[in-house]
This record gives sequence, structure tokens and C-alpha cells, in this order.
Amino acid sequence: MILVRDGFETRETWPFECLRCLRVWEEEFVVRHFADDHGNEVEIWLSSGVAVQPPWSGTCCPGCGAYHVTSFPSGYLARHPELRPEAELVPEPVLELVPVPELGAASGPALEEPRTPLRGAPVAGRLLVAIGVPVALFVGYELYRNLVVVTHVHH
Repeated sequence: MILVRDGFETRETWPFECLRCLRVWEEEFVVRHFADDHGNEVEIWLSSGVAVQPPWSGTCCPGCGAYHVTSFPSGYLARHPELRPEAELVPEPVLELVPVPELGAASGPALEEPRTPLRGAPVAGRLLVAIGVPVALFVGYELYRNLVVVTHVHH
């Protein structure tokens, strides 16, 4: 029979980033450390009171479900607030009442400025366009060169 003699618990916060959707988040864990009479050490990781795998083994992105996730050193996001999601940094907007012009008024409301295709697009979308367009052009050129130019050389 093995008796567990020594034990203590710590709280650890692990920051993560999904390499698929670029979501950044933190998870808090309680780690229970135990040692038996033979000096064997055991760690039990808990998240919300439930035993879970350690954060370095198979963390899943809560946004897109991908398992391609990296972690930062503890406290990294506190020192780099620019990496936090915008929703955490920007306070909620205050709703204001806007006067509505009367129906018979001569001057109508000003037209909104047209939106450009990339304005307001998420960073991942802009990155996809920045990488995807050159790749598509390169693949198109290679197909043209291999299918059209090479076939017409042999007369």
C-alpha cells in the first residue's frame, strides 16, 4: 500500500494562442502536487474542479476547435496587452440617442462613406488575402507555363 504523505496545490494561469484562427486566451489551472514514501511525485491538473490533461498535451482552441495551439510563458499576456483580444481591451460603447430628422425636412441624412473590402476585416482574413493572392498568381503562372508554353514548343 502506497501512502501519500506530502501534498500542496498551486494556481497557474497559462496563456495560449491558436495557430489556426489566431485567437489568444488564458486558462487557469489548479495543480495538486503529491509525493509518496518512495519519493515519487505526482501532479494532478484541475480546471474548474475537474481533472484534465496538462496544458502542454492536447489543448484545444475554444474558438475553432483546432489542436494546433501554442502557449506563452506565464504572465506573458499581462506584459503584452496588445496581444489580448480587442473585446477585452475596448470598453462597451455607450448608446446615445440620435435625433431623427422630420419627414418633410429639405436636407436628408449624409451618405455613409463606402466600405473598402478590407476595412474592418479580421487580421486572419487580411493575412489570408496577403498570402493567398501571390500564391494564386504563382500557381496560375506555373499552370500557364507548363500547359500552354511547353505544349506549343514541340511542332
